[in-house]
Amino acid sequence: MRNYLKFYIDGEWVDPIEPRTLDVINPATEQKAGAISLGGAPDVDRAVAAAQRAFETFSRTTREERMALLQRVIEAYQRRLGDLALAISEEMGAPLEKVAKPLQAPSGLGHFMVALGVLKDFEFEKRQGATRIVREPVGVCGLITPWNWPANQIACKIAPALAAGCTMVLKPSEIAPFSAHVIAEILHEAGVPKGVFNLVDGDGPTVGAAIASHPGIDMVSFTGSTRAGILVDKAAADTVKKVALELGGKSPNLILDGAPLEAAVGHGVVLMMNNTGQSCNAPSRMLVPREQLAQVEAIATAVVATIKVGDPADATTAVGPQASEMQWRRVQGLIEKGVQEGAKLLCGGPGRPAGLERGYYTQPTIFSNVSNAMTIAREEIFGPVLCILPYDSEEEAIRIANDTPYGLSAYVYGPNAEQARRVGARIRAGNVHINGANLDMTGSFGGYKQSGLGREWGAFGFEEFLEVKSVFGPEEQTAA
Repeated sequence: MRNYLKFYIDGEWVDPIEPRTLDVINPATEQKAGAISLGGAPDVDRAVAAAQRAFETFSRTTREERMALLQRVIEAYQRRLGDLALAISEEMGAPLEKVAKPLQAPSGLGHFMVALGVLKDFEFEKRQGATRIVREPVGVCGLITPWNWPANQIACKIAPALAAGCTMVLKPSEIAPFSAHVIAEILHEAGVPKGVFNLVDGDGPTVGAAIASHPGIDMVSFTGSTRAGILVDKAAADTVKKVALELGGKSPNLILDGAPLEAAVGHGVVLMMNNTGQSCNAPSRMLVPREQLAQVEAIATAVVATIKVGDPADATTAVGPQASEMQWRRVQGLIEKGVQEGAKLLCGGPGRPAGLERGYYTQPTIFSNVSNAMTIAREEIFGPVLCILPYDSEEEAIRIANDTPYGLSAYVYGPNAEQARRVGARIRAGNVHINGANLDMTGSFGGYKQSGLGREWGAFGFEEFLEVKSVFGPEEQTAA
């Protein structure tokens, strides 16, 4: 049982100002796995004050000092990888051996390593004509993170913020807060100075809103649903703070005529079902040539049959439960909506998988002959649900791919890389995967349209935590 009833503020674990607790439920068992305290605006005030004090000195640390700090964080993180994986599996149901250990926990470590590399070579000052351009830390940052990739989303904000010389207040998801507390312990062990990193648990309408609207916070970075992101942006507007939003997606997966079907369809199905479909960049709309629809259906159904759903502690489990009862009910409702609207149900459907009577499990589900006007093709389901949409021409496929309010990721699989890149260039999305290519943490992550504002990861994510200053003056002109 994990009970994290204190907040991390100014280098210490402190009691909330007003004690209120929330049970954290293990989604595989529907039983209590632990508890956290729910904070309020006064707790945020306390954390922001600590971050403001710390910014006066931490913002003036040298590149070398911050590099040494990040290296200590990396070493402490490596020692706690097993603990972190177990916490993630308990809090949001990620299969321990196939997801939490190899993917979820190490993803956070990767962001700290990338941030260290970016910091090493980053150009904080440069000449532009007679002007000196300086990049400086933006200030106190409010970080609001989700439950689906908890360590990944926490680290991809904390790591560049530390590297840039910022201080911060983190509100992790109350659904999956355990990993955030393990990461706080890692940062404390690594010797992050007092007040540089602060953690306040709570819900979005209370702590999240207090962070987004706080006049002492200079920048807010949020990852979550588009609906919640809009609320964060509105709350931040009154204080004209910098805002970075990484929001929802309904990513198209275009399989072009002539692509190797077994490889393309198999890759798309497995990627869709990974993390129980709870990824904002999941390839949830598979677009295929109409004349190959029957072949695609057969391949997709066969691949799903090989994916084991079940207990996250079982080493053979590939797909675990939805992270919460609320999410499970939402996914079930959308599956039922797909049936009602006339999509062809190939496998799965409403209800739990056979033999799983307890836990928030969803059957891996594939719909075919889906119209892009259907609810399941328009809304982000965030579950193991794949929609297959037929098209009659490449131009129609591109039009369908772009016919969405989102623009986070896209996937193109063609008979060769050149053709796939040509089609990918026409997709309005922040990330395009060509012929099965994986993500690259040194690149950028973020979306067009209602998928967000700004970018995370690598040098692009680093720059979100910096302000740009132009220095003019006779001495600058002389030096130039």
